[in-house]
Amino acid sequence: MSSGTANGSSMELGECIRNTGFHEDDETEDAVGGDEENRTSTVRISPGREEDTYSQIKPYAGMPKEVLLLYSVQARYRLPREILFWLTIVCTLALVALTVTVIVLSPRCLSWWQSSPVYQIYPRSFKDSDSDGIGDLKGILDKLDHFQYLNIKAIWISPFYKSPMKDFGYDVEDFRDIDPLFGSMQDFDDLLAAMHDKGLKLIMDFIPNHTSDTHQWFNLSSSGHAQYKDYYIWANCNTTHAPNNWVSVFGNSSWTYVEERQQCYYHQFLKEQPDLNFRNPHVRREMTEIVRFWLEKGVDGFRMDAVKHILEAKHLRDEPQVDPQQDPDTIDTEFELHHDYTTTQLGLHDILQDWRGEMDVYSREPGRYRFMVAESYDYEETDKTMMYYGTPYAKESDFPFNFYLMDLPTNLTGTGAQGLVNLWMANMPVGKWPNWVVGNHDKPRISSSVGQEYITVINMLLLTLPGTPTTYYGEEIGMVNINVTIDEIQDPFGKFNPVSNASRDPQRSPMQWSDGPNAGFSDANHTWLPLHPHHTTVNVEAQQKDSGSVLSQYRALSLLRQAQLPLHRGWMCYVWSDADVFAFLREIDGLDKAFLVVLNFGADSVINLSAITELPEQLTLHMSTKQENYGMPVIKSSISTARGEGLLLEYSTHMRFNPGHASQCFVSEKACYLGVLDILYKC
Repeated sequence: MSSGTANGSSMELGECIRNTGFHEDDETEDAVGGDEENRTSTVRISPGREEDTYSQIKPYAGMPKEVLLLYSVQARYRLPREILFWLTIVCTLALVALTVTVIVLSPRCLSWWQSSPVYQIYPRSFKDSDSDGIGDLKGILDKLDHFQYLNIKAIWISPFYKSPMKDFGYDVEDFRDIDPLFGSMQDFDDLLAAMHDKGLKLIMDFIPNHTSDTHQWFNLSSSGHAQYKDYYIWANCNTTHAPNNWVSVFGNSSWTYVEERQQCYYHQFLKEQPDLNFRNPHVRREMTEIVRFWLEKGVDGFRMDAVKHILEAKHLRDEPQVDPQQDPDTIDTEFELHHDYTTTQLGLHDILQDWRGEMDVYSREPGRYRFMVAESYDYEETDKTMMYYGTPYAKESDFPFNFYLMDLPTNLTGTGAQGLVNLWMANMPVGKWPNWVVGNHDKPRISSSVGQEYITVINMLLLTLPGTPTTYYGEEIGMVNINVTIDEIQDPFGKFNPVSNASRDPQRSPMQWSDGPNAGFSDANHTWLPLHPHHTTVNVEAQQKDSGSVLSQYRALSLLRQAQLPLHRGWMCYVWSDADVFAFLREIDGLDKAFLVVLNFGADSVINLSAITELPEQLTLHMSTKQENYGMPVIKSSISTARGEGLLLEYSTHMRFNPGHASQCFVSEKACYLGVLDILYKC
C-alpha cells in the first residue's frame, strides 16, 4: 500500500471497483505496463469522512458494448423491450390476418362490361367525317365526348370490315382489313388509341358463320382448289333440285348452284354469304387466327354474330315442317320449318369455348379483360339461349344477348313487362349476369313500336334493372323510324321483298346531332338514308340544354346507376304488377338505403303498397320522368303515376325484403355492405 499528500489532505489508495469497459490511451497503457491492468486500488478521502465506494457505473451516451450488455439484461430494461417486440409481432399478424380476411371475403369487383351500359354504333349512320354522306371511323372519333357525357364506357361498333356491302358489312371479303368506305387501318388504330386514352372500351362485331362470295377462300373453294375445297359446305345438286328443303333466313332455298364446281353451296343468309364449314379443322384455325389478330391490336371484346348458325347437320336431311299438311313446294320462309338440323348443333359450344379460351389468354393483363357476348335469338327456347353462358366447368360468353324486351310492343302492360323481365331472370343460371336490349339495327326503334311517350320509362327500366343495358344509337334522345319509299330502300333484305315492309332502313337513319344541315351528321349534299323531319327539335344539342329531356334523364340515370350500390349490384325484387304498373325494389344487404322503381306502361294509375311491411310509410321521390318535384315525400299507400311515367323512389330502412320473399327476388354478384368499414363483403 502506498500513500501520498495532495492539497494538504492525505489520500490512501485502497481497493475499488474496476471498470472493465474503460481503456486508457495507448500511450498510458504502454507506460504503465501489462501488470498494471490487473492491479486494484482504493480511494479513501481524508480521514474521518464517510467512505464512498462506487459499486456500479451508470449508463451514459456512447457507452461501449460491454456496458450496454451489462444493463440490457436487467428486468427494467428487458421487460419493456420484450413487450414492444411481442406487441409488434401481434399487430403484424393481426394486420396480415385482417388483410387476408378482407381479400377472401371481398366480392369480385365488377368488370367494365358490368359497370357500364353498352352503346351500339351503326357506323354508316353515326357521323360522317369526309362529306360522302356515310358515317365512318373518323366520325366516331370526333364524337367520343358524347359517351363520356352519357357516362358510357363500352362501345360496340357494327361491322366495318372490307366488304362488297351486299349486307352492309355482314358479308366480309377480308377479315383483316377496313372497308375504304369507313376509312383505313390507321384510322382504326387512331380510334382505338383515342378510346383507350379516354377510358372507353371497343367491342367489335365478329362474323364467324359466313364470308362474302368475293372472299379469296370462296373463290378458291369454287374452283376446287385442294386446300380450300372443303372450306364451305358443298353438296351435289343441279339447277332445279336443291339437296334438301333448307330455307334461308332471307327466304327461299338456302342452296345456290355453281356451274364451275357442278355443286351447290349452302348459305343461311344471302346467296352472297356462303356458310363456312366449321367441321373442317383448317377453317376453325383460320377463324381463331382472325380473333387473335384483332386481340393483338387491342380490341376489348367481340359480339359473336349469328352463332347458332355456325354448324349444320352433316346428314343434310330435310327439316320437319311446322305444318305437316303444307305443300313442301310452297315453303319459302324460315318460320315454316323446325330448324332441327341447321341451328344449335352438337359441337357449337366447343367452338365458342375455344374462342373464349383465346380471349382469356389476352385477359391476363390487369385491367384488360376481353369481353365476349353471343348473339342468338332462340325465341321461346330460352334454355338454348342460356347455354351460351357456359357451364360451371367451361366458360363461354359473358352473356348472350337478351332480346325479350323487344317484345314490349306486344306486351305493353305492367304485367307484360314483368313477364318479359322474369322470362330471363327465372331461366338464367344462378350467379350469372343479366342484360337487356330493346333495339338494334335489325328491329324497329322502340319509340316507334310503343310510342314516344314511353321512351323515358323504358330507359328507366333498362338503367334500373340488374345487369348490363344495351342502348342502340339514338335511343338516348328518343329517335324514331323514318319513312323510306321503295325507291329509297338500301337494305338488301328490303330489296328482296320491297312490298312486305321488311326493310331495316327505317331504324338505321343518320344520328341527329343538331338542328343544322343534315342534323350535324354530314356536310354532304345527300345522306345515304333520309333524315327524320323532327331532327330540328329531337337532337343531342337541343336536349343537352333541357334538364327534362330524354337525353338528360338518360344521363342522370346512367350516373345514378354507377353511384348507387343497390342499383348496380344489389337485389331486385318484384313487388307489384298489374295492367298499368310494374314495380320492383333494389336493395343490398347491410345498407339502409334502397330504391323502389315504379314504371307505368298503361293508363294513369294509383297503387297501394301498404301490404309491404318492409317499406317505410314515407318515401322520397328521387327522380320522375315527368315531374320536377324531386325530393318530395311519397306515401306508400298512394303512389300515383301518369301514363308512361317512371318513378325512382328512395327510402331508408333496416328491414330487408329479399330474405322473406325468395321467389320474387334475384341477385347476380351477391354482396353485403359493412358500414363500419365502408366495404362490401361476401355473404
